[in-house]
Amino acid sequence: MIAETVCSAVSAAGLGIAVVTAYRKRYLAAVRVAAYSLVPIGLVMTGVVEWLADTAFSPTAWAGFGVLGVAWVLFMTTRTVERRRGGTRKERRAAARAADRADAVAPAASAPSLGQGSRPATGRAPASRGDDFSDIEAILKKHGI
Repeated sequence: MIAETVCSAVSAAGLGIAVVTAYRKRYLAAVRVAAYSLVPIGLVMTGVVEWLADTAFSPTAWAGFGVLGVAWVLFMTTRTVERRRGGTRKERRAAARAADRADAVAPAASAPSLGQGSRPATGRAPASRGDDFSDIEAILKKHGI
């Protein structure tokens, strides 16, 4: 009841300001002020003000807003964790399946993108360095590089 009275008073004051603005020959501004001043009374007439007043003083409504807030926090937390882990559940499953396969290269795969012409023509590395890089060479040969 008080909210309806306040909205009516605000609308009446706004229409008064619109009349004074129109008297000063600023018609465009006067129409704009009149439009803004009619909004509160329109909200009262549609019942929005009554609904807002009932919602503002309802413990059930505030509990509902609290539940929505908790849901939003949980959703944002899971999105943050998902981004830090590096993808969605579907992407992680696909990566796990790819890691489980024994062959990293498909059987009918083409030759490596670096052709034979781009490699140096020298033979094997000297024997002193061969021991240091033997495990790296084995990994590269396994992948066809």
